[in-house]
Amino acid sequence: MTGNTVDEVIVQREGRAGLIVLNRPAALNALTHGMVQRISEALDAWEQDERIETVVVTGAGDRAFCAGGDIVAIHRAATGGDPRAVEEFWRDEYRLNARIARYSKPYVAVMDGIVMGGGVGVSAHGSVRIVTGTTRVAMPEAGIGFVPDVGGTYLLALAPGELGTHLALTAGSVGGADALLCGLADHFVPAERLPALLDDLAELPVHDALERHVEPAPAGVLDGHRAWIDSCYAADTVAEILDRLRESGEPEAKKAVDRITANSPTAVTATLAALRRARALGPLEAVLDQEYRTSCAALSTPDLAEGIRAQVIDKDRTPRWSPATLSAVEPAAVARYFAPLGERELGLAAITPLERW
Repeated sequence: MTGNTVDEVIVQREGRAGLIVLNRPAALNALTHGMVQRISEALDAWEQDERIETVVVTGAGDRAFCAGGDIVAIHRAATGGDPRAVEEFWRDEYRLNARIARYSKPYVAVMDGIVMGGGVGVSAHGSVRIVTGTTRVAMPEAGIGFVPDVGGTYLLALAPGELGTHLALTAGSVGGADALLCGLADHFVPAERLPALLDDLAELPVHDALERHVEPAPAGVLDGHRAWIDSCYAADTVAEILDRLRESGEPEAKKAVDRITANSPTAVTATLAALRRARALGPLEAVLDQEYRTSCAALSTPDLAEGIRAQVIDKDRTPRWSPATLSAVEPAAVARYFAPLGERELGLAAITPLERW
């Protein structure tokens, strides 16, 4: 074994595998800019290293794979700090997300425990995505006045029917079986089998290692709700979706109404628009370009700072959204999320694959 440890990310070779361990367990392995850069450096090196046949990404500790991005830094930028630092973080992060999706070697993400926001970005774009009985996957951005990013709108737009719309607007989480149903993961492995799986990935081709440990996932929840989810969320506006959910008479639909109406009205409206646009944009790179616009726009909105304050800083869980109701959200306010950025564009879709990295 050869290794090189940098505090927040452990990068080492284990047999035929390159192992990346997100190593901030006290922060649920939330991503910093430095972590994104370190992962990118490892992928650069390993792509040309014939000794590395597989990349494996895990999270330290027993609670989370990765709970998202460095939200405290985002709060600082949204409350008068320098937005350029966060915009540069997103620029590198989204480029990494696209890199993972196009990586030339198997990229195995072990999505054990909490997988949220930025954690989805460094796992669910991989070629082999493993969930366990403790997995909880979420894109909870609407609950903090933000819009799903890191390619989240791309992934959710590809989910069967309107499952992705349901997850995005409610900011809800799903377990391993439902992550498989939504197309966010590929295989289920019991958590207690992960150490043996990692050992085998160091010695065997990915397919052979998986054959030893993959099992059928326990029953999920969402499949039994597909009928009302697909019908209700097919509406064109958030207001219409809420009306359909109320009229459905389904107890779980009533819970969905409560969750959606607790989120930022502006963010929920922009999220629906982003999902609908993502379906028509085509490749992941084009969607990431759009997400960069929505993320940069969100930095100047009052709801992002307020949502992070309420959920993460003060933890009073009582955000005061501005505006406070869906009916008060102006179309122009939503349009600003998608306005071109000029020279600040991410521009991934315009770069040819050979130039991209």
